[in-house]
Amino acid sequence: MINLAIIGGGPGGYVAAERAGAKGLNVVLFEKRDLGGVCLNEGCIPTKTLLYSAKIYENALHGDKYGINASEVTYDFGKIVARKNKVVRKLVAGVGAKMKAHNVQIIKGEAYTKGRSGNGIEIECNGETFLAENLLICTGSEAFVPPIPGIQEAGDIILTNREILALKEQPKSLVIIGGGVIGMEFASFYNSLGTEVTVVEMLPEILGGLDSEISAMLLDIYAKKGIKFQLACKVTHVNGNEVIYQTPDGATASASGEKILVSVGRKAVTAGLGLENLGVQLDRGAIKVDEKMQTNVPNVFAAGDVTGFSMLAHTASREGEVVVNNLTGRPDKMRYNAIPGVVYTNPEVAGVGLTEAEAQNKGIAYRIAKLPMAYAGRFVAENEGGNGLCKVLVGAEHGEVLGVHMLGNPCSEMIYGACMAIEQEMTLKEMEEVVFPHPTVSEIFKETIFAF
Repeated sequence: MINLAIIGGGPGGYVAAERAGAKGLNVVLFEKRDLGGVCLNEGCIPTKTLLYSAKIYENALHGDKYGINASEVTYDFGKIVARKNKVVRKLVAGVGAKMKAHNVQIIKGEAYTKGRSGNGIEIECNGETFLAENLLICTGSEAFVPPIPGIQEAGDIILTNREILALKEQPKSLVIIGGGVIGMEFASFYNSLGTEVTVVEMLPEILGGLDSEISAMLLDIYAKKGIKFQLACKVTHVNGNEVIYQTPDGATASASGEKILVSVGRKAVTAGLGLENLGVQLDRGAIKVDEKMQTNVPNVFAAGDVTGFSMLAHTASREGEVVVNNLTGRPDKMRYNAIPGVVYTNPEVAGVGLTEAEAQNKGIAYRIAKLPMAYAGRFVAENEGGNGLCKVLVGAEHGEVLGVHMLGNPCSEMIYGACMAIEQEMTLKEMEEVVFPHPTVSEIFKETIFAF
């Protein structure tokens, strides 16, 4: 008998499988494509590999700021893509090695839930039926392509995150529909390599949901780098390689690109799983779960993007851990108050906890302090002419850390400290007593705390 069957080998599924296998459970992991899911194959890892190449290129171009002069700086797009593919292959193999090390059986194929028998949950894959005590669904999400008139007729001009990562040649121009995290990361990459980039965003700001002040600072940085932003503009239709949109004043305008990237959001993958055979309840197309990732059906759980709540790889991994902990006798529940968000542009953006807007909407009294990143000596040493910001929100009464938001490299590597502070409900006084290494950019967190 299978103790835990997992459908989907992304960050939620493979982490849960590893944890469950390490705790002695008999685990079977079903994956119809490649281990690692969207994150490893079509998202987090390949995009960050590309962005790192772009960052090195930019640094080389501006090496004279640091006393380094190069007579000629060029790049090879084909080699950049080849390295991305190599990194993905290596990490996919690494996930497979982890599964083997913890005795997880991997079955490649499309799994389908047939229903529940007296002995357990029946799952069919490759013509074979498997019986499991518990089922964890981690089928992830896919790019949402809105029904914009003309978008289907545009053919291979239209790209999602999957197709743009498969390009073998750099487009000379790119129109991006959507100024969220995915859109801005691809805008950053292609802008660094000289592609003419236009971002059309329906909201009046980029990176909706993040700190507004920091989003505005990033927009200003990239506008100066040459990206054209059309904000508060609604796309009305697509005509070949032309995106037609309505401006805030009601006028009609357009932007043309050799390619058009659609990055307006993602939707949970629940179709074709046979969930109706188990009676699993959906909410707006995503699987509804409680704080233990339990569905309305006993012994059936879901984690990751398929729940439609926090579509981030690290959220999925933690949700998978919650499921395994509860199955193996360790009471646990999912908390979302300290989930970090990172945008891997150059400079990076990172944030965790409440933004000012969220605190205001929830009626939470707060105090705020903010400092330029230049208050950290290490930042000045490594970011000639760079600007950045650190903002800290604390509760007005007790001084507990409520939110931290940063712009500047390498804030993606620093934000975990703020996550721990929020998770542990640390106060200003407690943070002041923590010793930070010097010189590091992370000291900006403590300097901002001291500014209250």
